[in-house]
Amino acid sequence: MATTARLGLKVRYFSTTVVKPVSKLVTPPIQVYGVEGRYATALYSAASKQKKLDQVEQELNKIVSLMKDPKFFGVVNNPHIKRNIKQKTVSDVLSKQKISPMMLNFVNLLAENGRLRQTSDVASAFGKIMSAHRGEVLCSVTTAQPLDEVNLSELKSALNGFLKKNETLKLETRTDPSILGGMIVSIGDKYADMSTKTKIQKLSKLINEAV
Repeated sequence: MATTARLGLKVRYFSTTVVKPVSKLVTPPIQVYGVEGRYATALYSAASKQKKLDQVEQELNKIVSLMKDPKFFGVVNNPHIKRNIKQKTVSDVLSKQKISPMMLNFVNLLAENGRLRQTSDVASAFGKIMSAHRGEVLCSVTTAQPLDEVNLSELKSALNGFLKKNETLKLETRTDPSILGGMIVSIGDKYADMSTKTKIQKLSKLINEAV
């Protein structure tokens, strides 16, 4: 518990001391949970104060891509390498990539707390915050077969009906043959399973209960 409390203080300290004088935490448009959410929130607060949200998002995604390099990832992911060595290795690589001082400080914080392996999770959480910041509404649609242009256009038109003014749709489509037909839709906090598989399961349950 004490370790968690110290971690929270360090992350909050980062978010409130990047810009001086010390100011309050900038609350993100949505709340993201877990350790990665805490770091992403602190980063959003710091970047907001410096008006560098877009730059930070681009740099964070660039850092995640760099960490996919086998040699680089090998250092980051090796539990036998000391934190200070990892920190120096990462700092050297990022400095050559001309990453901003704020992002270097942030990555150093991750390294110091042994969280470098969670950088991609932090980036994902930060991406969710940024989507909400831009007024994007994430929507995931799963179908048994890929949608053709006509059906995709009709789907987008229907989904846009759920949006409020100044919101934009950010659609992600997936295919899963196991659902047999129909679709599964998740938009914002709404979820609808209209798959053939689920309909068959419900029908089978009704039949079994009637026997």
